[in-house]
Amino acid sequence: MARLDCKEGERKALLEFKHGLIDPSGHLSSWFGVDCCEWTGVDCNNKTGNVVKVDLRNGWLGGEISDSLLDLKHLNYLDLSFNDFKGIQIPDFLGSFERLRYLNLSYAAIGGMIPPHLGNLSHLRYLDLHGNYYYNSPAVGVYNLNWISGLSSLEYLDLGGVNLSKATTNWMQAVNILPSLLELHLSNCELNDFPHYSDPNLFVNFTSLQVIDLSRNNFNTNLPGWLFNISTLRYLYLNSAAIRGPIPHVKLQSLRNLVTLDLSANNIIGSEGIELVNNLPICCNNSLEELLLDSNGLSGELPDSLGNFNNLRSLNLKYNNFDGPLPNSIQHLTNLESLDLRKNSLSGPIPMGIGNMLRMKRLDLSFNLMNGTIPKSIGQLRELTELYLDGNSWEGVVSEIHFNNLTKLEFLSLHLLPKKQPFRFHVRPEWIPPFSLKYIDISNCDVSPMFPSWLRTQKRLYHITLKNVGISDTIPEWLWKLDIVYLDLSKNQLYGKLPNPLYFSSTAYLVEFSFNRLVGRLPCSFNVTWLFLGNNLLSGPIPSNIGDSSSLEVLHVSGNLLNGSIPASIDKLKYLSVIDLSNNQLSGKIPKKWNNLNQFYAIDLSKNKLSGGIPSWMCSISSLSHLILGENNLTGELSSCLQNCTELYSLDLGNNRFSGEIPEWIGERMPSLRQLRLRGNMLIGGIPVQLCHLSHLHILDLAVNNLSGSIPQCLGNLNALTFVALLYQEIDDDTKHYEYSNDMELVVKGQDMVFESMLPIVKLIDLSSNNLWGEIPQEITNLSMLGTLNLSRNQLIGKIPQKIGAMQGLETLDLSCNHLSGPIPMSMASITSLSHLNLSHNLLSGPIPTTNQFSTFNDPSIYEANLGLCGLPLLANCTPPNNQNHKNDQDDKQDDEDGRYMTWFFLSMAMGFPVGFWAICGSLALNKSWRHAYFRFFDETRDRLFDFIIVNMARLKRKIERIGVHG
Repeated sequence: MARLDCKEGERKALLEFKHGLIDPSGHLSSWFGVDCCEWTGVDCNNKTGNVVKVDLRNGWLGGEISDSLLDLKHLNYLDLSFNDFKGIQIPDFLGSFERLRYLNLSYAAIGGMIPPHLGNLSHLRYLDLHGNYYYNSPAVGVYNLNWISGLSSLEYLDLGGVNLSKATTNWMQAVNILPSLLELHLSNCELNDFPHYSDPNLFVNFTSLQVIDLSRNNFNTNLPGWLFNISTLRYLYLNSAAIRGPIPHVKLQSLRNLVTLDLSANNIIGSEGIELVNNLPICCNNSLEELLLDSNGLSGELPDSLGNFNNLRSLNLKYNNFDGPLPNSIQHLTNLESLDLRKNSLSGPIPMGIGNMLRMKRLDLSFNLMNGTIPKSIGQLRELTELYLDGNSWEGVVSEIHFNNLTKLEFLSLHLLPKKQPFRFHVRPEWIPPFSLKYIDISNCDVSPMFPSWLRTQKRLYHITLKNVGISDTIPEWLWKLDIVYLDLSKNQLYGKLPNPLYFSSTAYLVEFSFNRLVGRLPCSFNVTWLFLGNNLLSGPIPSNIGDSSSLEVLHVSGNLLNGSIPASIDKLKYLSVIDLSNNQLSGKIPKKWNNLNQFYAIDLSKNKLSGGIPSWMCSISSLSHLILGENNLTGELSSCLQNCTELYSLDLGNNRFSGEIPEWIGERMPSLRQLRLRGNMLIGGIPVQLCHLSHLHILDLAVNNLSGSIPQCLGNLNALTFVALLYQEIDDDTKHYEYSNDMELVVKGQDMVFESMLPIVKLIDLSSNNLWGEIPQEITNLSMLGTLNLSRNQLIGKIPQKIGAMQGLETLDLSCNHLSGPIPMSMASITSLSHLNLSHNLLSGPIPTTNQFSTFNDPSIYEANLGLCGLPLLANCTPPNNQNHKNDQDDKQDDEDGRYMTWFFLSMAMGFPVGFWAICGSLALNKSWRHAYFRFFDETRDRLFDFIIVNMARLKRKIERIGVHG
């Protein structure tokens, strides 16, 4: 029987609905004519002609959702997902479709609050309101979840991305009463409540539930026990949900149907994961296909029980702390297709039985502590498409035998740690591989002096990294004909000239030829986005038409022999974000007109012969993060327009001829500044206190100028010097390529040192070789993690701060050539990290500490020209010789007795004078015989007193001489 045409009323309703939509892609271009059942996305009942389905997913539609749809009385399926409705709210009338069984508004840029009217859809089986994940997408929320109870037929519920944090109804109570629910998706809903058994209102009624997705929430709790009692559960997604241990010690037999368990990116630590791996095979050794425990803090050795998962297809344990060897039982995972153990601490060799895992498609053992030889049995993995063995300490040889059966291999990565063990990648020059690679990375091992000719057979290659592999050859012509996206041949001995112009068959994203022996001129143009040619032997001027390479974003040509001036045509490279011309022989002035370059991230023109001042265009680039102009002949005062560079991370103007004062605006307008190097100029004035506002500053180098005044006390407020900084990458991890990574030359431990990868964690204050006066501020001892403090060659006075021992991070301390006095604080001996010390040419006195690090400072020059210091390693002793100690003790005892005698003598005189004067002198005035007797007694007493004074003066003289010798 022929299908009836659609109803006229429903056709008009659809046209009215179309009229309210915005259709930039013409998705509804077929919506015309009489029979709407033929229109795109419209299905009708074959018997009645009524519209029963409207499916407009992925149509890039916008506008309004018209209530004319209510005229579609028989509609049971409505899908408007993957459109862009610009944040409009879900219309209330959608809750009026009595027959609706399927409603999908996911990823449609719907916003506002979900109307509770949707609870009227009692026949609805599928509801997907998943919000958008993209940045700045419209927010969707709910007032409560009571309306869900009306969806008695619901089997599928997805409220992912909907904010449920303010709902008055607990999410668990709302979904617990849905008897037919099969799938529950509440990812990224800002949930923080995960009910446990202890909740008296909790009764779990999930009798049919097969899928639970609660990922990307913030529960911050351990797993509730009821979760392991859902016998129907097949897929459990709890990744990135702030789940922490311990994992409940419950019987897991109920999870006999579990297929996928995802607990990745949580806070489960220690041996919890091992215990889970031991228990899971009891219940689901035949059902479990996917076990994801990556990005936690799990530790310990991988158990043998890992080999009991008969049907496991994917095992992901990366980014944990597992150690020990890979268990041999892993060879029993014969159905495993993906094994990812990246970034652990696994050790030992790859088990020989690895060749039994014949279904393996992806194997990642990179960045562990594994060693030994790579077994030939790995060549039995015929299904292998991706092999990553980076960052281990492999030994021996990889040869053709390892690859003869890997016909499906597409990704091969052997990026080893820099030359830690002898390792060779050895194949014949005429070898024709059985595979067709897309990606190859072989680094830090021996490949061949000749460029690997077998790569010519790999027609699908878009990524080639052959870094530090001992190639000493020219670059073959066929390489330029590949559709290369990423090419890194750095740290070899490549020689010869680059083609001019340098063009690939299509635009390459990154080309890296640094640290080779390439000669000739810099190519005049290239179809490359990021170009690295640093540390070669390129010579001559930079081509004047270099601006014709319009795709260029990053240009590194540092460490060559380039000369002449910087061409003005660089102004045409409007997408240029990084330019590094450092360490060449460029001269002249920095071009005045680069006004089109407003996307700069880093400018490095250091170590050249440039002259003149800082041009004004540099000051107008608000995005500039690194401005490195050190080691040139630049002059003038620091340009005030630099204060517009508010995002500066590093400012290096050192070793030029800048004059004037340090501007206050550096501390006011550059809040992100971390490295400030102005050493070796002719700057005058004081150190502005505004620099103390730079809370991220960890390098302050103002040495070798003409600065005066006192050291600001507020330097003790530099917050970045009070905590330990962490590197974003491991020091020997050279797998990542950054658009710019600056280095800086600093004076540390008395030597000029260049810091590169370690620069972000260097903490230094160098104010040496200026005319600073006053005392060292006590507040500077607040900088507990400062590594280098150099205040030498100034006019500082006073004492070394007593609390200097609080600076536990100090490795270098130089206070030499000042006028510091007093003792060396004993607290300094507690700085156990101190390895370089210079206190010479001051006025220090007293004993030199002998404990901890001071016992290793055996060079007398550390303390020279401090006449008051004594003790090792100086020759001056702090105590007299032993044979004089006894005599000194006797003299001290006698002096004490004489002192007590003299004290009582003078006290008696003071008290007796008034009494004696009237009692005796009054009597003498009245009686003549008494007067003659008194004067005779006075003469005798005078003689005795004279003798007493002579003896005590001799003793006092000896004591003064003794003090002078020992002082």
